[in-house]
Amino acid sequence: MYTASSYTASPSVAAPPRQQRPPTAGGGPYLDPTHAGRARRWTGTSGGPLGGRLDLSGAQGAQLRMAIASVHRICPEFHPVQVLRRSGRSVLLVGTTGRTTAVAKCLLDPSPAWAESFRHEIATYRSFVRHRPPVRSPRLIAADPDNCTLVVERMPGRAAALSRHPAEAAPRADVRAVLGAVTRLNTWRPPGDLFGPGLDYASRITRYHELGLFTDRDLGDLQKLLRGLGRPGTRQFCHGDALLSNMLLGPAGAVLLDWEHAGWYLPGYDLATLWTVLGNNPVARQQISKLAQASGTADRDAFLVNLMLVLTGEIRTYETQVQRTMRDAPAAGAASVSRPGTVPSGEEQRLLLRRLHDDCALARRAVRAAVGTR
Repeated sequence: MYTASSYTASPSVAAPPRQQRPPTAGGGPYLDPTHAGRARRWTGTSGGPLGGRLDLSGAQGAQLRMAIASVHRICPEFHPVQVLRRSGRSVLLVGTTGRTTAVAKCLLDPSPAWAESFRHEIATYRSFVRHRPPVRSPRLIAADPDNCTLVVERMPGRAAALSRHPAEAAPRADVRAVLGAVTRLNTWRPPGDLFGPGLDYASRITRYHELGLFTDRDLGDLQKLLRGLGRPGTRQFCHGDALLSNMLLGPAGAVLLDWEHAGWYLPGYDLATLWTVLGNNPVARQQISKLAQASGTADRDAFLVNLMLVLTGEIRTYETQVQRTMRDAPAAGAASVSRPGTVPSGEEQRLLLRRLHDDCALARRAVRAAVGTR
């Protein structure tokens, strides 16, 4: 993906120069309860020769120099080559550490919520050093939780998807690899004290109700299902953000990235996430629905609770984006009318939001049917 190139910076942040080496038909979320038995981000981590050049000029360049300095404090041998991704929250740099190709992640937004999430990701990678998960993930090279800096190995492979909600259905082989990795992870039982609860379900349900996202009946139905799922040992270890855009696919299978939400969830949280973002792949959704119900009614109910929370969270996110788009670019839609074949980003967001509302209505009916079988 990249061509070889060198990196130059001021002496205060530049690592010693070294030679670059390349690294070696539609299923709903719920079946009949009587039959119950689950870029872009890091896309530059695929293997291949490195190349490009870092722009360290201007205000953004100063911010980038600070990030590189943070990396060098914990990993002096890191030689940055290119920016993989940059947002207001964080920056990803690809480079080398000796003969190893590595990725450095630095937090740019110092807000407490993002810092806490970043430190949780570091803690997860550190736990993986002694307790390896049954799925492939990048190896930890160095980390500094105080300055929110992380360096991991660069994994070979291609991104399973380039967006959060893929516009096209993924090939069956890709879906099979992703579901295989997720189900292996969900059956893993690491020491319980290594990872905290991934989600406070009662608080999240109450908060969504207070925000008007759940009706009174939604609140009552979800609380009824939740009461039957509170037995010890019912939680499973989940990635917590099992998007296809957080996975690489290579010859050895799927690689899971971005572990900042990892922890113990009710069964089926990762499956609910995948079901939500695979709206254009009804066959995959049907597979997920069957997986989520394979172990019986309790797992089915847990999946439905997770699905309602994940879908509602997505709706909240995209409603905010649509409102921002309409406020900041009111003329964007009108300007694009004269260009046949194009779809404004705002229109794409609205179409996605409509689909999410339809999915949430489907999940709501499934929840009510499940409560009726109690």
